[in-house]
Amino acid sequence: MGALSHLRVLDLSTVLAGPGCARHLADFGADVIKVERPGASDSARTMGWRDPIDGQSLFSKSANRNKRCIELDLTSEQGHRRLLQLVATADVLIENMRPGKLEALGLGPEVLLAVRPSLVIARITAFGQDGPYKDRPGFATLAEAMSGFAGLNGAAAGAPTLPPIALTDEVTALAAAFAVLVAVQSGVGQVVDVNLLESLLQLMGPLPTLWLQSGILQPRLGSG
Repeated sequence: MGALSHLRVLDLSTVLAGPGCARHLADFGADVIKVERPGASDSARTMGWRDPIDGQSLFSKSANRNKRCIELDLTSEQGHRRLLQLVATADVLIENMRPGKLEALGLGPEVLLAVRPSLVIARITAFGQDGPYKDRPGFATLAEAMSGFAGLNGAAAGAPTLPPIALTDEVTALAAAFAVLVAVQSGVGQVVDVNLLESLLQLMGPLPTLWLQSGILQPRLGSG
């Protein structure tokens, strides 16, 4: 029994940032139900290193620990109906489809909130639910470059360097988990819009402001 054992969470997301958000909630006792497509599942299940004991992906084991997993075809009438039945008892729903995909499935926020008015819907994307880049696909590498993070890393005379870990996904997972808990605490059903680019950009501290005010870019400093 953890501090969040009163929460039921539906995790419709895949790979790392969305599942990572749900994992943080599950770690503290939330009842997390991970919903996967029949026959396709989450691509993280076949990603990277495998556990020699059972052959399962270590990425997937980390991102999906403490969750219960089910399969639902959300394009079918039965799967659609079953998800709405789960929504009726849920406090949080997490998804990271491209903007508009949830609506195309007939499961947009207005539908979900009609079933469960207090539901918190966390939507995790590369660039957010609105703005000029909203329809573009994107992954952590793009956020690391566009935020300026990669440009700060590496030897002073060398090239920009990407992080050797899933930094942006893990940071976004933390930001989303925090935002979800704030929304739940408010008691108001709503959409929480979290994206990879802004999650990493907010780690840059005063550097974006420094650029806007003075045109100054911090150079690569190596290990300095």
